[in-house]
Amino acid sequence: MLKQRIITALILAPLALIAILFLPVWWFEIAVAGVIGLGAYEWANMSGVPARPRKAAFALLVFAICFILSSIVDTQTIWNQGKLHGLYHFILGLSVLWWLASLFMIIAYPRYSSFWRSNNLIRMGFGLLTLVPTWVAVISLRTSLYDVDALYGASLIFYVLGIVWAADIGAFFVGVKFGRHKLRPNVSPGKTFEGLLGGVGASFAIIAFAALHYQVAASRIWLHLLIGGITVAVSALGDLNESMLKRCAGIKDSGKLLPGHGGVLDRIDSLTAAFPIFAFCYVTWMA
Repeated sequence: MLKQRIITALILAPLALIAILFLPVWWFEIAVAGVIGLGAYEWANMSGVPARPRKAAFALLVFAICFILSSIVDTQTIWNQGKLHGLYHFILGLSVLWWLASLFMIIAYPRYSSFWRSNNLIRMGFGLLTLVPTWVAVISLRTSLYDVDALYGASLIFYVLGIVWAADIGAFFVGVKFGRHKLRPNVSPGKTFEGLLGGVGASFAIIAFAALHYQVAASRIWLHLLIGGITVAVSALGDLNESMLKRCAGIKDSGKLLPGHGGVLDRIDSLTAAFPIFAFCYVTWMA
């Protein structure tokens, strides 16, 4: 299992790096839409849809939505005079509402879940609210200040990846060593409050490094810490949200596409929450 995980990571990491750094924006949009489409295929499975044609149809639907958004909002108009396109900003705002609703669902689970647990269409609707804003967020960040510095947006993506991965590592080690109080045992028995705090603490090291690298004014460091902390906390919400849906579907992994890792969603579950929330905060208060 460990050997498979390492081999898969060694293949995927360079591909992701090349895509973020070197793909032209339009091809980057298509590549990210492809990943989101694969996640949609798995989401349909978590929604209790076992038939492959129906799962493929949902994947194509999500990919098509991303493609249509790409066609409606040209790469040159995603940002205009430092302002994100209104449609993309609206989608990110809608994502904030979705994750607030998801937080309530996770806290209350399994209470008040009967209306959606037995309804495949509602659960697939949750997938649209999760996956499409993730695409919008990644594209919005990648194209930020693109005409000034073509790699600035890539640095924002790496920043989010860095703080989320640091949080995952910190949460794992702190949770194993000191974890006592379960975060939501009905949803994910392995998650603890101590692990969450350890993850937030570990992510602050990345946030502090980024603040120094970009020479953030002392008066605005608190804003970076606040937004970074919110992003990390919400990333845990993305993980719990997927765990809740997998528990409802009675499956351990979202899929089998990535040997040693499970499915695509098993690798990006925390990012589906982190990217939209960070992007919304960035667009609203930092751009």
